[in-house]
Amino acid sequence: MIPNVLTIAGSDSSGGAGLQADLKTFQEYGVYGFNAITSIVTMDPQTNWSHHVTPIEPTLVEQQLTTIFAGKNIKALKTGMLGDIETIDLAADYIEKYTVEHVVIDPVMACKGTTELLQPENVVRLKEKLIPLATVATPNLLEAKFLADMDDITTLPEMKEAAKKIIALGAENVVIKGGKNFDENEAIDLFYDGENFVELRSPKIETNHNHGAGCTFAAATTAGLAKGLTPLEAVTLAKDFVTSAIQNGVTINPFVGHIWHGAFFHAEDRVQVED
Repeated sequence: MIPNVLTIAGSDSSGGAGLQADLKTFQEYGVYGFNAITSIVTMDPQTNWSHHVTPIEPTLVEQQLTTIFAGKNIKALKTGMLGDIETIDLAADYIEKYTVEHVVIDPVMACKGTTELLQPENVVRLKEKLIPLATVATPNLLEAKFLADMDDITTLPEMKEAAKKIIALGAENVVIKGGKNFDENEAIDLFYDGENFVELRSPKIETNHNHGAGCTFAAATTAGLAKGLTPLEAVTLAKDFVTSAIQNGVTINPFVGHIWHGAFFHAEDRVQVED
């Protein structure tokens, strides 16, 4: 009884983030991973490793989803970089059509290494169509700022305010990834279920090897939900999984510092499949 888990996300050709991070994480957790590719991200070493994002036509995204959902039931699903309104709508339509039990929305609004945000109308569509379907939404500080219609989030009280506003959009739970921004010694993320706040703390790691950490956190949360963990249990284990991956980061190329998804070897042993 291996749960089937889907990621609808962009492809990172460097192997550290996007659907590559998701599938590696799914494997570590002992779930069966599917993917629908929404875009392809490349880096150009001749121009200071500048990033290029090439979207996949929505018709081809839908063909992938049709293939995936023609098989066994998808227990849990996460979204990553979607990129355009049509693809956002497709993701929402398939979640609702197939009544996916666990949905993690990682509201990716920019590719790391670029300053280009999603078009404002795409952010609005994300808020309207996908956030209300989320079992867990996993924005970083920038994404939380736009979802909550706030200025820059620079304090824990502001994180709590943003979390309340994101829950008001319809998400069941939210975890805002604050990371190293609020404390000299700890990396702090904030979980909120509409009633209670839980601060997820870990020692701050001074490293540049954090490429893919956000995608991996969302993927680990998705896999944990698929294997029967509660949302709080899933994000707590995801935090440990990502911390270990950052601690054991690897150098793949001169520009990007990758995390190591295989660092937390016993994730599968720590979560049990539901009966």
